Amino acid sequence: MHIDLPEKRYYGIGEVAKAFGVNTSLIRFWEKEFDVIKPKKNAKGNRKFTPEDIKNLQFIYHLVKERGFTLEGAKTHLKEGKKQTLNNFEIISKLEGIKAQLIKIKSQL
Repeated sequence: MHIDLPEKRYYGIGEVAKAFGVNTSLIRFWEKEFDVIKPKKNAKGNRKFTPEDIKNLQFIYHLVKERGFTLEGAKTHLKEGKKQTLNNFEIISKLEGIKAQLIKIKSQL
C-alpha cells in the first residue's frame, strides 16, 4: 500500500488514519499492541508520529490487512523474521511508489 504523506517531522493521528484509510481507534489499538510504535505525546495527550513510526505502521498494516496475519501472528513475525520480511516489504513499497508515479505521469499525458 502506497501512502501519500508530506515530508514532515511529526504527523497527527488524524493524518495517519486518513492516509491508511482506517479509523483512529485502530491506530491507537495497534500502538498498545505493538512495541515498535512509539508516538510522542504532548501535554494534552495528542499523539505525534515520526516517519519511523509511519514505516512501522505501514509494515504492520501490510502484515495484518494485506497478508491476513492475526495480531499474535504479526507480533511473532516481527520478532522472529523481521529482517527478511522487512527487506521484501521495502522492495515492494518502493515498486508501488514507482507505479504510483508512473500512473500519475500517464494521467497527465
